[in-house]
Amino acid sequence: MSEQEFYEVEPTEAKADASEETKEEEYEQVCYLCRRPERIAGRMIRIPNNICICQDCMQKTFDTMNNPGFPMNEIPGMGNIPNISMIKLSDLQGFAPQQQKIKKKKKEEGKEPEIDISSIPAPHKIKASLDEYIVGQEHAKKVMSVAVYNHYKRVASDESDGVEIEKSNMLMIGPTGSGKTYMVKTLAKLLDVPLAITDATSLTEAGYIGDDIESVVSKLLASADNDVEKAEHGIIFIDEIDKIAKKRNTNQRDVSGESVQQGMLKLLEGAEVEVPVGASSKNAMVPMVTVNTRNILFICGGAFPDLEDIIKERLNKESSIGFRADLKDKYDKEENLLTKVLVEDVRKYGMIPEFLGRLPILFSLEALTEDMLVRVLAEPKNAIIKQYQKLLAMDEVKLEFEESALRAIAVKAKEKKVGARALRAILEEFMLDIMYEIPKDDEIGMVTITKEYIEGTGGPMISLRQGIMSLPS
Repeated sequence: MSEQEFYEVEPTEAKADASEETKEEEYEQVCYLCRRPERIAGRMIRIPNNICICQDCMQKTFDTMNNPGFPMNEIPGMGNIPNISMIKLSDLQGFAPQQQKIKKKKKEEGKEPEIDISSIPAPHKIKASLDEYIVGQEHAKKVMSVAVYNHYKRVASDESDGVEIEKSNMLMIGPTGSGKTYMVKTLAKLLDVPLAITDATSLTEAGYIGDDIESVVSKLLASADNDVEKAEHGIIFIDEIDKIAKKRNTNQRDVSGESVQQGMLKLLEGAEVEVPVGASSKNAMVPMVTVNTRNILFICGGAFPDLEDIIKERLNKESSIGFRADLKDKYDKEENLLTKVLVEDVRKYGMIPEFLGRLPILFSLEALTEDMLVRVLAEPKNAIIKQYQKLLAMDEVKLEFEESALRAIAVKAKEKKVGARALRAILEEFMLDIMYEIPKDDEIGMVTITKEYIEGTGGPMISLRQGIMSLPS
């Protein structure tokens, strides 16, 4: 390498090093031995392999090395540290996980407002953005848009006048495949806030096998790059919330039901909780950080199977008195019975009153009809058909679907009774041979999926660049 070339490369490398140093300065170091962050333990001593040790632990290690015969448990403060005679760098290699770094807190001086209300879109704009990705569910989208907007107004509000706005946590109920999780994901992407999605089935009471209740906050912290201030304004979506309902007729300890609801009360209300950084459970080798859940928006969702029976029982009881009483089978074929849900129905299902009291906004999603499934296939920005069209466009082949073919796919999906999830499975089945055969022939210019192909009585229409042919089914 010539001298000129050396000097041309050097500024680029220096710039990269400076960028790394700036990024490194955003995080505070954690002692590898005692797991205390530098704001508590003081200045760290960095040793090879990117390992940091606080001065206290280093001094105790030196004392041990100078007095090898001295019992370890008699040294003050050394009870929780393993019997270390000297530090072996080879043993420590690879044990300084980057995901356990904690972001430094910003200085209070000249602190900017936590949330700029002008940057949060109005409810009608939030709903318009949701409309681009989600078909139907007009009521659910409206409720969610207003609740989220009010929540972030609450975060930005001034409490000096003594008026404190309550949290607007949500409980959404809807059949499987109706778009609960997808709606929350789209909302978080739109607002550009950290989002943690967790499953209530993995949560157990503290001390039992499974995830502790605080692990949901730990996941949010991880999605915010361990930035506590950013995480404290995020969204936590707890799916399958119906799985922690009170267990009926059981003589065993209910460690994954009512006790989990009890443990979640403080999170929903707003409390300072200690959560592990970069791990799902607390232990001596994981740094801890305090997160305030006061401004975290909690959205709980679940399918609540058999809830229709409870609603039907209540409706029949209300309408079965007097000469004009309705027939008892009036609601048997009602598909959207969940839209008539009340808090008392959910309480009867097994959710405790204290838990429901902290989820003031209760709404339900409609079951997807055949017409809605047809629209789901083609209309949203991220529609399944558009994804396949993009895949085939990379092979310079145009993909088209007849309207009758879309209807046939929707009919098949409706029979599976798993909502929009069935659409992907059906399309994967019919597109398999097409995706396999198309790259073989460069003469193919367009593929048209027909109703006959979906129903198994014919094949797709294949248009060559200089003619048309039909493949056998």
